[in-house]
Order: sequence, then structure tokens, then C-alpha cells
Amino acid sequence: MENSLEIFNEITKKLLADEKQNPVAEFVSSDVLFEQLDLNLSDEPIDEERFKNALQDLVLKTPRTATNAFFNQLFGGRNEKAVLGDLLAVLLNNSMYTYKAAGPQVGVEKVILNKVCKLIGWDSTAGGTFATGGSMTNFMSMLMARDAADSSIRTKGMGKELTVYTSIESHYSMAKNAAFSGIGRENVKNIATDNEGRINVEELKNTIVTDIKRGKKPVLVNLTAGTTVLGAFDPIEEVAAICKEHNIWLHVDGAYCGSVLFSTKYKHLIKGVELVDSFSFNAHKMIGTPLTCSLILVKDKTHLYDSFANEASYLYQTDQDEFNLGKTSLQCGRRNDALKFWTLWKSVGTKGLEKIVDKQFELADVARNYIKNNDDYTFFGIEDSISVCFNYKGIPAQKLCTTLYEKSELLVGYGSFQGNEFIRLVTINAQNNEQDILNFFKTIEQFVETHLEQEKISVAL
Repeated sequence: MENSLEIFNEITKKLLADEKQNPVAEFVSSDVLFEQLDLNLSDEPIDEERFKNALQDLVLKTPRTATNAFFNQLFGGRNEKAVLGDLLAVLLNNSMYTYKAAGPQVGVEKVILNKVCKLIGWDSTAGGTFATGGSMTNFMSMLMARDAADSSIRTKGMGKELTVYTSIESHYSMAKNAAFSGIGRENVKNIATDNEGRINVEELKNTIVTDIKRGKKPVLVNLTAGTTVLGAFDPIEEVAAICKEHNIWLHVDGAYCGSVLFSTKYKHLIKGVELVDSFSFNAHKMIGTPLTCSLILVKDKTHLYDSFANEASYLYQTDQDEFNLGKTSLQCGRRNDALKFWTLWKSVGTKGLEKIVDKQFELADVARNYIKNNDDYTFFGIEDSISVCFNYKGIPAQKLCTTLYEKSELLVGYGSFQGNEFIRLVTINAQNNEQDILNFFKTIEQFVETHLEQEKISVAL
């Protein structure tokens, strides 16, 4: 182990040094991947030096998600205290299903969940668990909603036709989860949004009423706190009233931006969150922990036991259910994703997490102001969002983003809304500063100026 840690330290130092000079890794096309890198596996072991070289080459040519040139996904940066927690979790290698296997690490998870429930505004009847990502937390909310509507489904299977409701701008996992849960993709009602990407409350209400008249059973309304493209926040209070009237489970998918929960300034974006039945957010997004770190919280924790508990005498042999976390999880074996969040939270405090969240909105304001004050840019985004959407000089977003990637200049993605395609800059890396955002635009401008002539990238494309 000591020898392997020496290799780890050596490669890490080279990576960190190289990132300062080259924030974007050398582009390796999938067409030549297996020729350029030593990825093949052989029957016989290889010598230590060849092993180290192959590993180092692999690491140095992997996309760099922690630098000031990565804006492509809804995560980024590298918080040292969170990384420390994740490394220790790997070394400890506990599974979080029982207290016997995880010991004090169960306490780490419970402290986080209890603290978050209090921030939401819930009492001691609330609870939660960690899952492998936003898709999984959405799936768990759907299962709990299904079971809350008809408890016999857990033992006898589906009987009545169930329906769920979500906006057309919600996460793509909703359709998959409906298939997995037995509800069916065709029973997902995709509700239109307004011009700022928020669910149309009136259409939602009318659709629910119509479905009830047709004999269908609405079981779940899914709202989004930070839609994938625009970063929009669905109105919780208005929808909560509809769900209460018709006894429908209300879930808020805050995977992207639910962490505004930690911000005094921006918590108003999820006003009414205490009214929902379940709420989720990804700490590996706005909070900045390493992947993955997803939490799902429920107002009444008995729903976790009702939907996910199952007896197993070979597993649950000590301690009460409250400390055997496998009884509130969809998984059995589960890595410790709580420790990295705890080490970060412990080191900076709740106020430190608030600063992390607020910084991202500040950076987004810098980007929006730059775009709006430059005639070469067209703004397509919304306010109070960390997704900044724009086009530059009318150049097709897909073409520009792809060429920047292939030339190892920037990693940034594109999206579309209401027929417009645009570049989507996400300011989710709180370790960036104002100059990093301005450099992002300068890189695009210099790149276009050079390659418009050299590579014939033109407005006509």
C-alpha cells in the first residue's frame, strides 16, 4: 500500500502541475483511443515501471473537470477537504448498510441528514438517505409515491393505471424511472413551461383534473429546482396546494440547484420546500464534493422503510433499525458518500457552504453582464440562474463547442429551449473567480478570430 501511495502522490503532483499549464487535457479521439493509450489487459503481470507509465499517461490525458476551463457539466472544481474525505472513505472501504460494518460512519451520515432536514424546516419525523445520483433519488421518490398511493403494489404488483407529472424541461430520468417502477413511460405527463422554463401550473392542474375524471390515479408531481438547461426553478407553493387538494406526492428534484437551501440570499428560489413530501440535491454539484454525493430527504421517514426495508438475517445482526441504513436504501452494499460531504462541512461550517453557493451566482452575474454589454453576443438565459445561455456572432453552438473541445481550448456544452440552440456556461465551480469567467469569453473570442480564417468556421455554418 505504501508503494502504491507513492505512485499516487507522484502522478497527482504531475497532474496538478500540468493542469496549471494546460487546463484542458490533450484531446484523444475515440477513433484512436486504443492506439494512443496502453489500455490492453494481458494474461501476465507487467513490470512496475510500465504499469506506472501507463497509468500516468491515462491520467494526464483524461478530461480535466477541476480546472478553470471546464464548464461542460453541472459539476466542477476540486475542494481539497472534500477530496480528503473521499480518499479516506476509499481506504476505510466501509459499506453503509449496517452499523456493524460502518460504525461511526453511520453517525456521519445521520448527522448530515438530520441537519439538512432541519434546514428544510422539517421535524424529527423526517429522514433521508444517500444514493448514487440524481436519477436514483428521483427513482426513489417515484417508488415512495407509488407505494404511498397504493401499499398493495409492493406485494401484489400494479393494478390501477397510475400517472406522474413533470415539466418538459425536467430531467430525462423521469421517463426511465416510470418504466422501472411499472408506471410506464406513457403515463408520464410532460407539462409545458413558461418563457423562463418553469412548469405551467394551470396546465398541470387541468391535466390532473382531466386524468382523475378518466379514472386514472395521479401519484406523483415532480418539480425541478434548477432545470438542466436554463437552471429554472419551478414554483413550489402553488403546486403544493394542488397536490394537497388531490392527495398527490410532491417531489422536488434539486439535483442541480437544490443546494440553494444553504443560502440565505437564494433560498427564496425554493420557497415552500417544507411543504413537499421529498426533496433531493447533489452535493457533488453546487457544494463541490467529488462524485457522487446525492441526498434524498423525506418529510416522513416511515416511507423509506415502507418502500425499501427488507429483512435479511444474514445481514442485520446487531443494533436497531435506525442504525442499519440498508433498511432505508434501495441498495444493499453502498459506499460511504457521506464522509466527503462531512469533511467539507466540518471544515468550513454551514456559513462556508453558503459562501460556496453564493459565489456561483456572483460568477453567473459576471457572465451575464459581459454578454449583455457586448453586441457580438446574444443572451438566451434567465436571471437568478447559474446556467448562462448565449451565442457568439451567430456561430452555431454545437459547432463552436465541439471545435473548442477538439482543439483542447475549452470544455463547454450547448443546449436548447423553445427552438433556440445556444452555448450553456455553468458557473458551478466556486473556486473560479471573476477573471476566470472573463478569460472564458476571451478564449472564445480569440479562438473564433483565429479559426474563422484558418478553418473556415463561418456564420453561415
